[in-house]
Amino acid sequence: MNFAMLKNAPFSLNDSQIEWVKTTIEKMSDEEKIGQIFCPISGDTEPEKIKAFVDEFHPGGVLYRPMPAKVIQNCHRSFQENSDIPMLLAANLESGGVGIASDGTYYSRPMGVAATGDSKNAYRLGYISGKEAKAVGCNWSFAPICDLDKNYLNPIMNVRTFGDNVNAVIECVKEQLKGLSDNEVAAAAKHFPGDGVDFRDQHLVASVNSLSVEEYDESYGKIWQEVVNTGILSVMVGHILQPAYSKYFNPELKDEEILPATLSKEILQGLLRGKLGFNGVIVTDATPMLGFTASMKRSESLPACIMAGCDMILFNKDIREDYQYIRDALSDGRLTKERLDEAVLRILGMKAAMNLPEKKADGIIVPGDEALSDVGCNQHKEWTKQCADEAVTLVKDTQKLLPISPDKYRKIRLYLIEDRVGGGFKDGDSEINRFKELLEKEGFEVSVYDYSKPDFYEMFESGVGYAKEKFDLAIYVACIDTASNQAVRRIDWLHLMAADAPWFVEEIPTMFISLANPYHLVDAPMVKTFINAYTPTKEVCEAVIEKIMGRSDFKGQNPIDPFCNIWGSRF
Repeated sequence: MNFAMLKNAPFSLNDSQIEWVKTTIEKMSDEEKIGQIFCPISGDTEPEKIKAFVDEFHPGGVLYRPMPAKVIQNCHRSFQENSDIPMLLAANLESGGVGIASDGTYYSRPMGVAATGDSKNAYRLGYISGKEAKAVGCNWSFAPICDLDKNYLNPIMNVRTFGDNVNAVIECVKEQLKGLSDNEVAAAAKHFPGDGVDFRDQHLVASVNSLSVEEYDESYGKIWQEVVNTGILSVMVGHILQPAYSKYFNPELKDEEILPATLSKEILQGLLRGKLGFNGVIVTDATPMLGFTASMKRSESLPACIMAGCDMILFNKDIREDYQYIRDALSDGRLTKERLDEAVLRILGMKAAMNLPEKKADGIIVPGDEALSDVGCNQHKEWTKQCADEAVTLVKDTQKLLPISPDKYRKIRLYLIEDRVGGGFKDGDSEINRFKELLEKEGFEVSVYDYSKPDFYEMFESGVGYAKEKFDLAIYVACIDTASNQAVRRIDWLHLMAADAPWFVEEIPTMFISLANPYHLVDAPMVKTFINAYTPTKEVCEAVIEKIMGRSDFKGQNPIDPFCNIWGSRF
């Protein structure tokens, strides 16, 4: 085994650290090595179940969805106490500590951070995420997101990205990485080779980054080179095809032979390891996603992704079945012993670089209860409020509606547009329902459109006079949040005659506020006052009210083109 490579970036191990890796790997059975290359998802909270899981599977890492901080901390402690080799404990820390602790800080979606135009907020995103993760024993962040939001129809990216400007994304990503690093949380930047070009979600289909080699080099390639140069320890690879670079490294490749990056030697070894010079750990995106499962038989795809260059497999379908697929491939040669050893070598090298063996030996790999005071602390709340104030963006007000007051518009009709079909997972709960209370505190009379019991007369027979009698101002507040496994993230007006749509926009002043997806002008270009707020938190809702009442200036800058080059959307 090439232990000398661990002296090189990003590991940069000293002799004693390399000796730990060498001693550890030489003692490991094939079964334990197989365990190291898996990072399953867990929901177990009982210590005896966690112990049984570790004893059977010997996982290299594990990920939990958010739970209360104290519960998560105890789970992480049980994993570390029962594992001979310290574990990578992961979370999707995209928007704050809420990515691992349900009572953590929901700081801001990345696009909200970018809208502030101030990289200090990107650092704070990483710092808050890292500090609260560290408090509960989480040491591995599946963030930052390094993608470009190049397609407004993409249902999975938009507010999860820092926008569509290459230099802004680079600056924000690097600052987020610093914030995480300052709290000793390693990062797995994602989603290599780059999402956001396609209009589809890789949870549902292998998506395509269709840029030419030259276009890629000037955009995603530039971002990823900067990320690699920071010394990042791991990169998450998506189930995303990059045909131009696949053929660049293998001109004989036929179109039908091009594979998603997680299975592509051309992309993993040619582009990421070769051209970009990345020597760290490569982890797949979740392997139950259709972008992976529909590309190859699972019995073939799991060993194939390791042979292609991935070091770690994220999540399972049937975990025992998945482990057996790797055992079988190791037995019949489809997965070589050398390649398995190389993957384990890098994983252990990453753990050594994170000082996990020393922390485990000193009993500080998961902190005590006292650290929980960092979760949702006052400092983090104050920073969250400041970021919200700087992020909210006035996209247009061509009717000169703002500021509003009860003297001008006593009666407000409030339309709260949310997901009517659940699915996927989000960073935190929406606070959209706060708007009624906040507006009433300002002295407005607020009626909320009742989607559960729509009035037949109002839907089909009422006219302009009826509407003017009911309200002086219409305010639409939308929270169509980015979520996995949903093909479309657009406004879904009531199917019976679109009765909740702003048909009265030329008769009654109308405002639209988006707390998530920034592209709703595609479906409501006729609304002449439009605000993007990016993150559906209490702090953002309060900031919006301050601004529409005229007590605070709009400070946000568009990180993307909210007009989507759609005719009429700017008017």
